Amino acid sequence: MATTNPFAAMDFSKFMGDMKMPAVDVDKFVAAQKKNFEALTAANKVAAEGFQAVFQRQVAIARENLEEMTAAMQELTAAGEPEVKVARQAELTKEGYERAVAVLKELTDAVTKTNTDVFDLLNKRFVEGLDEVKILVKTGKK
Repeated sequence: MATTNPFAAMDFSKFMGDMKMPAVDVDKFVAAQKKNFEALTAANKVAAEGFQAVFQRQVAIARENLEEMTAAMQELTAAGEPEVKVARQAELTKEGYERAVAVLKELTDAVTKTNTDVFDLLNKRFVEGLDEVKILVKTGKK
């Protein structure tokens, strides 16, 4: 059984001619795309700078931790009463835990700020872009 193409007899040029498409100002469209590109570039820059700062802070934290661990090991391996060493080890463990929680909060806040800044840049441009589309469509009506 042969099937026929239901669109074979359709005049697409007439169909497209009947459609009412808004005229688009090409210069405004290109300008809007340029603004989109600039917003993406700015957002990428903010993200890169933010995450670079976080990475540098992580390196500094690792260096600080290594120095503190070295000092703690020297202190704990020095001569002294076992009871005093156990108490000191508990103190060092507590201090280390508290420092780790503070560092985690610091790094989390830094990443959150970077993400918020990037989102704000992109969201602002998105809203502006929607406003531009409305203007382009309104000015294109005849």
